[in-house]
Amino acid sequence: MKNILSFLFTFFILNLVLNCSAAKLDNQHYQREWMLVSFDGFTKKELVKNKAEINLTAPPTDGKIRGTAMMGCNRMFFTSKFKSKNRVEISGLGSTLMACQEMNLETEFAKVFEKMTRYEISGHFLTLYDDKGTQMKFVAADWD
Repeated sequence: MKNILSFLFTFFILNLVLNCSAAKLDNQHYQREWMLVSFDGFTKKELVKNKAEINLTAPPTDGKIRGTAMMGCNRMFFTSKFKSKNRVEISGLGSTLMACQEMNLETEFAKVFEKMTRYEISGHFLTLYDDKGTQMKFVAADWD
């Protein structure tokens, strides 16, 4: 009886460890902080000056990641779901409402971010695309 219980306990622990490791491997490529380096006519200098970034490090809930974005002086929040075949769903985009001197980047970002439907990861870069060819390119914040 002790051998059976010992075996079941070991099997349970191994299964738990392997499942947690597999979940981490699935998300490790996109679940990180990303700095925006290319978007709709804005220079990289403008993007860096505005600290344009998205943060996808929150633990997933129901397969969705609650993310945040910073585009100037306002903080944005959203929900994203990365799916198979490089598909992504972004929804629930909201923002703090501080009056900023320069809001062009925030305004343009908010117009297209929820329309992104596809993603590609190449090395340390994440690129989001909409169905019309608009793209946003990010670099992993820990890579710059």
